[in-house]
Amino acid sequence: MAKPAPAEEDAAALRRRLRRSLAAVAAGGAAPDVFDEAAAALVALREAELGVGLGPGGRKGGGGGGEGRRPAAEGQQEKDAFPVPPQFLCPISSRIMSDPVIVASGQTYDRQFIEEWFSAGNKLCPQTQQTLPDTTLIPNHLVRSMILQWCTENGFNLPSIENQEEKSVTNSDQKTFDEIFNKITSSPKRIEIRQAIKDLRLITRHNSDFRVVLGDRPDSISQMISAQSNPRLENDPQVLEDMVTIILNFSLHDSNKKVIGEDREAIPFLIWALKSGDMGSRGNSAAAIFTLSALDSNKEKIGELGAMGPLIDLLDNGNIIAKKDAASAIFSLCLLHENKSRATKNRIVDVAMRAMDDQLLSDGSLAILALLSSNHEVVEMINEFNGTACMLRAIRESECSRSKENAVVVLFAICMYNRTKLKEVEADEKINGSLALLAQGGTSRARRKATVLLEKMKRNMHNRHSSC
Repeated sequence: MAKPAPAEEDAAALRRRLRRSLAAVAAGGAAPDVFDEAAAALVALREAELGVGLGPGGRKGGGGGGEGRRPAAEGQQEKDAFPVPPQFLCPISSRIMSDPVIVASGQTYDRQFIEEWFSAGNKLCPQTQQTLPDTTLIPNHLVRSMILQWCTENGFNLPSIENQEEKSVTNSDQKTFDEIFNKITSSPKRIEIRQAIKDLRLITRHNSDFRVVLGDRPDSISQMISAQSNPRLENDPQVLEDMVTIILNFSLHDSNKKVIGEDREAIPFLIWALKSGDMGSRGNSAAAIFTLSALDSNKEKIGELGAMGPLIDLLDNGNIIAKKDAASAIFSLCLLHENKSRATKNRIVDVAMRAMDDQLLSDGSLAILALLSSNHEVVEMINEFNGTACMLRAIRESECSRSKENAVVVLFAICMYNRTKLKEVEADEKINGSLALLAQGGTSRARRKATVLLEKMKRNMHNRHSSC
């Protein structure tokens, strides 16, 4: 029989206990009590983190505030609790993803849990059960952006990109870092400097624990950037891409975001690479800006230093991977009000409207447009691109429920600022019934917006008939 979790056991200890049990289950041949142990740890962790347990038969208990529900404001009853969209939950942990990544099968998982799955010796995709050719993890910036927006709108604390137990710097990591870094800053040989920079890129990519070392070496980024000004290196595109990627890799560790943001050289260097580098450097710079922008203080600094223009240019003219990274960074930066006007002044509306023609970019473009659509000037710009028809088409054709929601948010803003557009929506609704379908089966926000539009059209129709 599994032992119950002690009341004083904290969430970190419960997570460790759960991981041990899950690793044993994943390895196969686990005894029955191991399954019980995993279940008990999961229940205790749920209670520790969410303040709610599971009722009889595994049903949610505790007065309606279960997992995936917005906690009630202090001193008030909970209102309008919104379920977490299923695509935001990690298939392994069933928790909202803090750092969604894509594996070789195309499935998305939370980095922490898929890394633990691979560390236990598993080579199969947990969902598809297909054998994976490698264990490469690619950040899913679009899903991360959508989660950030959903959390902001529904009163959740934004999940940290690296929501893991604090790790201490080992002597081995410190020694390795110092050896590599001394070559970067002190070696007289160009080939040794280039190799050391490449080595640092690789180790910060493959060893997430190693990234913690930056906290003890906060001046390292500016020193590394200074090395790039060496005449033997300054025109080397590979060195530039490696350095940008090193900053990106370090920024994935949550505590490093503040360290890098406060470095006097780091953000200006990323913006310079965004303007001047090759496509690899520009894309990775956009990805680094996205991860750093998780902090509002960094959002402000990045916007003030002029990143918005180069990011929008990359969204307009980059390759598909760089465009996606740029869209994610623009969206995240625009969560800060001051950056919305910067984006508008730098042509984000026309670039995003054009990007919607590309199926791979439409989701990110819609997310940006929905975020900006509370501004009358932005809505007028959207209308110049036949915005009503474009949003109606997105509602009909998009396979992503979040994109349908963003499209109806923009459509709602269009109709509120320009009542004549309701006739265009009404004509489309008679043929396709898109809003009626959305009012029945969309996300909670999409249902609300669609319902209001349908009610307005119904009133308009009634007024027309009354005047006849």
